[in-house]
Amino acid sequence: MEEVRLLGCWSSPFSRRVEMALKLKGVEYEYVEEDLVNKSQSLLHYNPIHKKVPVLIHNGKPIAESLVILEYIDETWRARYQLLPSDPYERAGARFWAKFISEQCMPTLWKACASSDGELMAEAVSHLARLEDELKGKRFFGGEAIGLVDLTAGLIAHWLPVIQEARGNDKLLITRESFPRLTKWSEEFCGVDGVRENLPDKEKMAAVFRMMFAPAMPNDPAKYVPKV
Repeated sequence: MEEVRLLGCWSSPFSRRVEMALKLKGVEYEYVEEDLVNKSQSLLHYNPIHKKVPVLIHNGKPIAESLVILEYIDETWRARYQLLPSDPYERAGARFWAKFISEQCMPTLWKACASSDGELMAEAVSHLARLEDELKGKRFFGGEAIGLVDLTAGLIAHWLPVIQEARGNDKLLITRESFPRLTKWSEEFCGVDGVRENLPDKEKMAAVFRMMFAPAMPNDPAKYVPKV
């Protein structure tokens, strides 16, 4: 019998995107919640380099890093649902945008929400504008169905509004007026079966982020860019 196990954290967009991919593929799996303060021996054993979630364990073999896991899932269970296009050029384009979101967009968005720096906010808005343009004429980044880029951008749809609210940041990055395509995409993305049931509770997340942004914190939360 095939073993599929996921080590994750309930509030992590990186863990959740892997769960969404497994749901979209119809893959049965066992989920193991990790305490990131007191990391389990399993996590340290299966991901000794980064010691972070998510980690997918398939028939005893671990795969770490969420984007790597997403591609592994797509290649392993290809017949069930495609996360990446079959055309090589389109597939390369999807990888480009997933990397852009992961390496440039998300770190900047986090820092912009965690600080009052005007330059950071302008840079974040510029990144979002590029994504807005990429959605022109599309329902999802993947076309008519959710793909790799959509799963990578999930933080923008569900987590970003909660982070802004917890921070008390009144400079909303995304509104229906400023980014109509991203707003519509966010609503549709969060409503899709396989995605909707894997979105963490907003109130619980807000409590976590409020604690992170509390004035009593000795360090600047803007320095802590999530990389799990």
